[in-house]
Amino acid sequence: MSIGKNLSILFYIQLTKLMIMHTISLEMSKGDNMERMSIKEFKTKSNIEIIEELMKANNGYVTSKLISELGIHRMYLNIMKEKGIIEKVGNGIYIDSKKIEDSYFTFNLELPNIIYSHMTALYFHGLSIKAPDNKCDITVSNNYFNYKLKNHNVFYVDKEIYNMGLTEVETPYGNKVRVYDIERCICDIIRSKNRMDLEHIKYAIRSYIKRKDKNINKLSEYAEKLGVKEEVMNYIEIFYE
Repeated sequence: MSIGKNLSILFYIQLTKLMIMHTISLEMSKGDNMERMSIKEFKTKSNIEIIEELMKANNGYVTSKLISELGIHRMYLNIMKEKGIIEKVGNGIYIDSKKIEDSYFTFNLELPNIIYSHMTALYFHGLSIKAPDNKCDITVSNNYFNYKLKNHNVFYVDKEIYNMGLTEVETPYGNKVRVYDIERCICDIIRSKNRMDLEHIKYAIRSYIKRKDKNINKLSEYAEKLGVKEEVMNYIEIFYE
């Protein structure tokens, strides 16, 4: 499912609701026009309520793909948008109008193949001097292209290392996005040091060394696979206090 694994149980609950509603509709459709009108209004209300429940379960977000998978027509999103209940923030992506948009999460929903990396990922891990600006560090596989990437710092990698160190973290808004783990990020900023700010690299490495959850063995393994083991270990040695 496009919005996240946390909706899988809710998916089946709501699907069951829809099946029950459909059965009721078939039974009552034998009546007069007034009865059919009542069912139509009931279903409209129920579908909107289901969408609202989905948004509550996902921090205010819902996608047109998800509600289509639930058997709900996308017109209900337009109805909710016209009533000011939701706002469209991306292609097929909507958010509760009372919520503040999480641009990191929206972008990851729009382009699920991107992985936040380098300094942007280190910011999510608490190892960056400052929050990223409008340009994020993003890694994709060599064969991937999307015009929406043009305003970001994009790093293209072979598929053999594309998923290495892949994990999820929460943004400051509480939504989960795809990022590389800390060890992969440390390797990446050293590997791409010509595109990084040296002071930011120093800060990240010093902060990493102070972390209780650091894993030097994993760092060494990643560095070897990325072909920068000697350089990474030299940086660690220099800044180790």
